[in-house]
Amino acid sequence: MTNKEYKALIKTAVPPSPKGKNVLKAFVIGGLICTLGQALKTAYLALGAAEETAGTLTSLSLIVLTGLLTGLGVFDRIARHAGAGTIVPITGFANAVVSPAMEFKSEGRILGTAAQMFSIAGPVIVYGTAAAAVYGLIHYFVLMGG
Repeated sequence: MTNKEYKALIKTAVPPSPKGKNVLKAFVIGGLICTLGQALKTAYLALGAAEETAGTLTSLSLIVLTGLLTGLGVFDRIARHAGAGTIVPITGFANAVVSPAMEFKSEGRILGTAAQMFSIAGPVIVYGTAAAAVYGLIHYFVLMGG
């Protein structure tokens, strides 16, 4: 099969993507995720948290919320419509860690969960996210007297 024939076959087999609509959905849903982050930070600041602490709590909240929504299957439904709009870094990373971790059945709950987390997201992402959460909590509760 030549390259030209292959391209013709693809055009008949794959319907054209509504690019404008997809870009708009990604923009709107990604913007809503960012707006939620800003609302969380504003709420933490209103509750008396320092600027840096509010940022840390916002990141932790988005990680936990994304993990929860991924576990419930809601995040994947949102991602089907939003596409790249859900890959706002913190939510995309959280989803990349939780999704494979849910596939623990063949290895057992404890070892399988850890093994699956590391298989897709990679140790750097998992360690970075976990370390940020731990350091943020230590900073808030120990150093700031939270």
